[in-house]
Amino acid sequence: MSRPADGSMASGAVVLVLLALGARVFPAQQSGPGSAPPNADQPHSQVEAEPSQSTACKEQHEPAPEDENLATRLYDLAELCRAQGRYADAEPLYQRSRSIFENQLGPDHPSVAACLNNLGELYRAQGRYTEAEPLYRRALAIQESTQGTEHPNVALTLHNLAELYKARGAYNEAEPLYVRALTISQKALGEEHPNVALNLNGLATLYHARGLYVNAELFYKRALAIWEKTLGPEHASLAAALSNLAALYRRQGRYAEAEPLYQRALAIDEKALGPDHPDLAVDLNNLALLYTSRGWYKQAEPLYQRSMTITEKTLGLDHPALATTLENYAHLLGKTKRKSEARALRARAKAIRARRPA
Repeated sequence: MSRPADGSMASGAVVLVLLALGARVFPAQQSGPGSAPPNADQPHSQVEAEPSQSTACKEQHEPAPEDENLATRLYDLAELCRAQGRYADAEPLYQRSRSIFENQLGPDHPSVAACLNNLGELYRAQGRYTEAEPLYRRALAIQESTQGTEHPNVALTLHNLAELYKARGAYNEAEPLYVRALTISQKALGEEHPNVALNLNGLATLYHARGLYVNAELFYKRALAIWEKTLGPEHASLAAALSNLAALYRRQGRYAEAEPLYQRALAIDEKALGPDHPDLAVDLNNLALLYTSRGWYKQAEPLYQRSMTITEKTLGLDHPALATTLENYAHLLGKTKRKSEARALRARAKAIRARRPA
């Protein structure tokens, strides 16, 4: 899940699954067109595929006709790459899949909307907000016109657009989108569906950011209860909610309550996603931030360093999450009297933010 790396306020991304008759969303684990996943939806999608996880994104295929089957295979491969955090490999696959679907099915088909939404999620994960927004808006327009305004897919794209606005600090624009998405999900799917938890968690992060801590805690706990009941205790969606609740406790100085939540989130993500996923970098940053708040600088420093290494490897040298970790690490260096090192990291973070404005 693409989590902002500072207080780990993340509600998680949503990706759409293509099926023969259009775009359908499954909460949690993401599969490609025509394969029904066992459960819910967060951005850590795993696609059923024979190639090894380490090489699948790079595999070459024999030339094939540009039909729906090829578009589906390209989409599946893009999902696999995105799940691995290999965003540069995923982007051209999504784009080609979308192009084929548009040519074969027309520009307003639900499968095109699914590609647009997921490419938007890819861009949002990379901090490319300006590129993501028109993709979400076009996907939403297609879904509302072809599937109706109360369809669960509409709720998921609304959620993703709200996440984008929240990342930009546009809270007034984000809140009504979250509320509408929650209302649609509750009506269409029931009160205890994982997609309902997704939107509860999204609203909680918004209340958290606004300092409405009582409301935020209530919504985080409701989301946690639904996800744990429906997805199990080791799902990546649960890790996001645990990390978010821990961030709330850290913000309130409730450090002893926050630490085990951060540690559990880190353990879940490392097991589910592997040692080099961008979400793991966020977990490491957030636990380091807690340790820094407690004055435990020796425990925090290697976590910041590992977080930076993963972020640089997977998201590049200009991502906003890297800037946040650089700033957090610089704060630690200042606390430990390494002022010249701290200045260098702050300057680097400032340069990233200048190049990548929201």
